Amino acid sequence: MLNRREFSKYVVAGGAAALAPAAAWPADPAAPQQPAVAQDIDLLITGGTVIDPAQKMHAVMDVAVKDGKILQVAGSIPKERAVKVVSAKDQIVTPGFIDVHVHCFEGVSFGINADQYCLSRGVTTVVDAGSAGYSTIANFRKFIAAPAKTRILSLVDIGVVGTAMLQGQYMNLDWVNAQLTAKAAIDNRPVTVGIKIHNSKNITGMGDMECMKRAALAAELSHLPLMAHLEDMYSPLPDCLKFLRKGDIYTHCFNNRNHNILDANGKVIPEAIEARARGVLFDIAQGGSHLNFDVAEKCLQQNFPPDTISTDLTNTAVERRIFDLPTMVSKFMAIGVDIDKAVAMVTSNAARMFDYGVELGTQRPGSEADISIFDLRDGKFDFVDSDGLTRTGRQMLVNKTVVRHGQVYINEV
Repeated sequence: MLNRREFSKYVVAGGAAALAPAAAWPADPAAPQQPAVAQDIDLLITGGTVIDPAQKMHAVMDVAVKDGKILQVAGSIPKERAVKVVSAKDQIVTPGFIDVHVHCFEGVSFGINADQYCLSRGVTTVVDAGSAGYSTIANFRKFIAAPAKTRILSLVDIGVVGTAMLQGQYMNLDWVNAQLTAKAAIDNRPVTVGIKIHNSKNITGMGDMECMKRAALAAELSHLPLMAHLEDMYSPLPDCLKFLRKGDIYTHCFNNRNHNILDANGKVIPEAIEARARGVLFDIAQGGSHLNFDVAEKCLQQNFPPDTISTDLTNTAVERRIFDLPTMVSKFMAIGVDIDKAVAMVTSNAARMFDYGVELGTQRPGSEADISIFDLRDGKFDFVDSDGLTRTGRQMLVNKTVVRHGQVYINEV
């Protein structure tokens, strides 16, 4: 049995064992000869309930993989065509989960190991949310993204070294350089997919509007989206939202700190509604202090759901009420988001947020063969937000198997 740390070293070999009973009997020369079935499928996942919001699919289906791509999704695919068969009977089969906000610059500040805490939980793609700045992104690309089995992309923080060293670097505006940030993002493509700013008063101080201006300029120069951490800022949220364009992201959108998304009467502020109307995206990213159930429920009641669910995983947040992305999905199911919409927030919606270089977030034929297989367990599950509020859910997603570019990994817990 594998533990989590051993997971990234364990790979199921591609070949399937010969069926000994069939081979043991000599052929009858008088019997009609059956034509051999060509094994044109590398991997066949059978009998699972496929949930693929991109295709509006929720049905028991088989999924066939060839050369690291989805070959076919159909009601019944002959097992004889496949080199390897995995049964997903009574399980949920989804596109590989995408976590658009993690910190995985392992060995630097608070980064987690993505293979251990993401791939091993059914998350095939992650976006590091600015752990590296323009002076450190090349090392992130070489030493973190390149060797990982998880697909790792990254945002470039507007600060010189990134969120690995938050304190001080934003206060000195000489270190907040839009041109150097944009150049680093361009030079480190395709790993870099966006720009990040961490705007809170203990980081940006009274200079937050100038920092927002420079971050927006870096995004414009690099032709990439800007993800803005907006929580407990010096300036009001409406002033910050003015900098965000279509495709930019407001992360930690359901926090309960100063200048949050609700007004004094618990209503979503008009500026947030206007931002969504012009194409700004809203992301959860619970982390250690960024999700409040009361805020989330009020937004859901006003038909203002998040676009994406993410974790903001760090080596401190792992044990602080987050655990992994399937737990976050289960958490939002507990507060009223149905499973299809919740899965969309970590698959098809997340796939549209950045340019990943391949088609993700769906099991459409020709797309990347990133697949997650889950138990959907019934019971009583208590979930906790960042402020200690609890909600009880009746279902929990637990990953059992994950496929990354056609390669199968078994998650033994």
